[in-house]
Formats: sequence, C-alpha cells, structure tokens
Amino acid sequence: MVPAKKSRRTSMSSTIFISAGEASGEHYGALLIEALKGQLSATGQTAQFFGMGGERMADAGLERVVRSEDMAVMGITEVLRHLPRIYREYRKLKKAIRERKPDIAVLIDFPDIHFKLAEELHRLGVPVIFFVSPQLWAWKKHRIELVKKYVDRMLVIFPFEEPFYRERGVAAEFVGHPLAELPPPSITREQFAAENSLDPQKIWIGLLPGSRSKEIRDNLPEMLRAARKLPGTGFQFLVPLASTLNGKQRDDVRQLIAIQGAGLDIRLVDEARAALLHARASVVASGTATVEAALIGNPFVVVYRVSPLTYAIAKRVVKVPHVAMANLIAGKRVVPELIQSDFTAANIVQQIELLLPDRAPRQSMMEELAAIRGLLNTRLAGQGKECGGAIDRVAAVTLEVAGLASPAPTAKTVQA
Repeated sequence: MVPAKKSRRTSMSSTIFISAGEASGEHYGALLIEALKGQLSATGQTAQFFGMGGERMADAGLERVVRSEDMAVMGITEVLRHLPRIYREYRKLKKAIRERKPDIAVLIDFPDIHFKLAEELHRLGVPVIFFVSPQLWAWKKHRIELVKKYVDRMLVIFPFEEPFYRERGVAAEFVGHPLAELPPPSITREQFAAENSLDPQKIWIGLLPGSRSKEIRDNLPEMLRAARKLPGTGFQFLVPLASTLNGKQRDDVRQLIAIQGAGLDIRLVDEARAALLHARASVVASGTATVEAALIGNPFVVVYRVSPLTYAIAKRVVKVPHVAMANLIAGKRVVPELIQSDFTAANIVQQIELLLPDRAPRQSMMEELAAIRGLLNTRLAGQGKECGGAIDRVAAVTLEVAGLASPAPTAKTVQA
C-alpha cells in the first residue's frame, strides 16, 4: 500500500508545485488549483501554488516560474531546435523547487520535462503525483522504471491505463476524464454565430490543427486545401486557437490563413468545445482535441503529420493498433485516421462528406462516440460520487499523499 506522506508544515498554509506544459494540461491545472483551494478551505487551510503553466493557471492562482507557452514544442527535430531555451526554462523550475521545497508536486502530462523534474523532486523528498499518463503503453515502456522510482501516485484518465500500470507494480488509479464531466457549452448556435461573425444558415466545419505552432504549420495547410475541394459554397470553417498561443503565434496563424486560405470563409475562434458543439463535422489533429470531439459527439476525421524523421522513428517503436484515442478507448476503428502520407486533401474530403448528411455513417459514429463518453465519465459509471469528479479526486489524492487531509472515502488501496 502507498502510505500518505506526513506534512512537513506546522502552519495552516502549504506550498504546492503544479506543472503543465501544453493547452490540455494547462486547462486541467487551472481546474485542479481551484479544487485544491476548495478542499483546503473546507479544513481551514490555505496553499500557495507555483510552477509552470499558462494564463488560465495564472488566473487560478499559480505563480508562474515558467510559462507553458514557452515550452510547448514536440517531435525530435522540433525539440532539438529549441533545446537551449527548453533547458534554460527547465533550470528555472529546478531552482525554484530547491529554494521553496514544496509539500507536494503535481506533474500534468508533458513527460519529457516532467520525468526529469520528478527525479529532482524525489531527490529532495517531495512526494510526486503524476496526472495524465504519458503513453508508455504505446512506446517507451522502459520508462515504467522511472515511474516506479520517482512517482508516488499515477492518476490516469483512460480506463485501460490503470491495469497496465498496476500489472507493472505502479500505484495507479483511473480517476475519470475531466473533459467527460464538463457540461456542453451553454452558448447557443445563434450566440456563437453573433460572437464570431458566422452565418447560422451555413454549414460549419471545424478545422482543429493542434495547439502548438509546429502542429498548426504541419496540419492546417492540408486542411485548408481540403476546404477548397469541398463541393458547394455554403460552408464556413472554424479554426479554434489554443490559449497557450502567444500574440506572435496567433499572428502567424492569421498570416498562414490569409495566404493559403484566401477566398475561403474562415473564422478564428477562441473556444474549441463550442466550435465542436456547433460544427456539423470536424477535421481534428490527433491529440486531446480528438477526445473533446468524441465527448461532445461531433463527428470527425483524425489527421496528423510530423517530420519524416520523427515519423520514421515513431513507426518503429509505437506498438498500438490505432492512433486516435477514441479508437483506442473503443478498441476498434470508430473514426477515420489519416496519418502522414494518408493525410491528403482528397482523403479528407472523401471522409468528411460521409459525415455531413443525416445518414448511416454519421448516425453510427455519433452512437459510438456516446458509448466512449460513458466509458470516460466515472459519474455516469456510478463511481466518484462521494468526492465529485476526476479533478476533485486528483485534488483529494494530492492532499492525502501530502498528509494535508484525511484519505478520501473513495480512495482505492493499490499494491505497488
């Protein structure tokens, strides 16, 4: 059994390190800070939060040592180009951890940086919660040893991940997926249209190229070529921009669209979930946005492209039957996957046209997506009622492991 850690603090105020490096994790981080504040307040305690995050985490109360938007790069060749900056920001985090020595650390996804931080935290005696598992079940299984050595509790958001870790001796728990518990956006189609200069009578198609600049440059041009090839003229295309993109990066997206999307009716929007709710169908880059699309029930096509070197290496080491998370959860091909050389404008058009009319392909996909939503929501499955949803459970485990609160009533004893 993994015992709760004794708090090193005697005062009613604690210090909690939270780190998230990209848009999805940053969203969870902001929710987690609010949940931690609420649970601490219920016992007359407070906490200070510091670490890495985006603007939402800062608004929630995080003292940002490093901005997540300065670290959000991916792929082997992309990381190599930005290595000096990444290393500089990483050293800032290590220095802050050494100086402030928090009561506990919560690391959200972003494994390349967070495994190194976990080692440093472990060396300093700071308990580590890892929330949102890196995809070790797909590749880099050898990193399990790092998890066993440096992570006190692994909290996972997909049901098949818990047995994967537990069978390998890791204290792991499926807490549910935070996005599965969110209500649909309350904004109506008419309100969304008015806010984004859209025509409610036209067919809206979402184009979600990813949350990082490199992803957008790799994915959006082909999406725009597909938009040109769609027969008919009654379309408007919605391109959500991640909150972690800075001003220059947003300007770069606008310039790309102005050049390669000239003549198309395109609207940049800030709320991806609202765009997915109201779009007729979407083209979505592989990643968290595919889970958002699945949970909202928006029919979609998964696409992705990385550098040839990154893809060649990944193809040799990744051992999973599907790329799209929706397909991995379902255990079958629910949504089409157009990866690397299959990611062409013609293929996108062929697949998206099947999803626009109210016919069997669209209805079948929507039924499959509803089943996936049921698997990811612990509340729908009859779990997690005593302590709220996924984020509340993460907060409860964090305080339990830190010795800042009593164990939550739904906590599961996991043999490590």
